[in-house]
Amino acid sequence: MTTHLDAVNTAHYTYRVSWSAEDGEFVAICLELPSLSWLASTQVRALSGIRRLVDDVVADLVASGEDPPVPLAERHYSGRFNIRISPDLHRELTIRAADHHMSLNRFVSDRLARD
Repeated sequence: MTTHLDAVNTAHYTYRVSWSAEDGEFVAICLELPSLSWLASTQVRALSGIRRLVDDVVADLVASGEDPPVPLAERHYSGRFNIRISPDLHRELTIRAADHHMSLNRFVSDRLARD
């Protein structure tokens, strides 16, 4: 029998550890569960702490019959998204795309890929 927990491997979640000058410690987060964080004196301890916390939260979600988030790396992406911008920005981007002999879609996609 497959449970919600069997379907999600929390090791596949996206974790980040960075220094928090405000806290004077390393802070670890999980992008799939953005309300969670863990502070520790070292990067390794921060990562270990958030991993344990995520495991506990996912177990609680499963126990209550809720679906835990699917890891970002395992989600299906269509390659499309819509964005609303001002008419002035739309005009400016169209002009810049034309200056580069590109479609607006290609121009914006190339610019986003540079980040």
